[in-house]
Amino acid sequence: QVQLVESGGGLVQAGGSLRLSCAASGRTFSRYAMGWFRQTPGKEREFVAVISRSSNTYYADSVKGRFTISRANAKNTVYLQMNSLKPEDTAVYYCATPDKYYSGDYLPSGPYEYDYWGQGTQVTVSS
Repeated sequence: QVQLVESGGGLVQAGGSLRLSCAASGRTFSRYAMGWFRQTPGKEREFVAVISRSSNTYYADSVKGRFTISRANAKNTVYLQMNSLKPEDTAVYYCATPDKYYSGDYLPSGPYEYDYWGQGTQVTVSS
């Protein structure tokens, strides 16, 4: 079974930086896209970023230019580097991966396109 474990969340001041990590196990990591989503109470899960098998990336407009997704296939880990954090970035952040192969240049951004999810890590940005 595929398992995803996020880490790196915490409390940070507005304008600061944080790096989230997601460690994957259970399958060949490099063959699958990996995505990051976030969610606040009462709201739908929101797409943040995705990295494809070919390491192409796509970001939500709200984080473009501030967040960077990357992957270290040898470590079965995907990262989300978050810079210039804003209070509105406060959320539980989840990593996810689909249970299917996509073309190496396909960038799934809908939560319905993902099958496995981590437990989430809380990110809180203070004013």
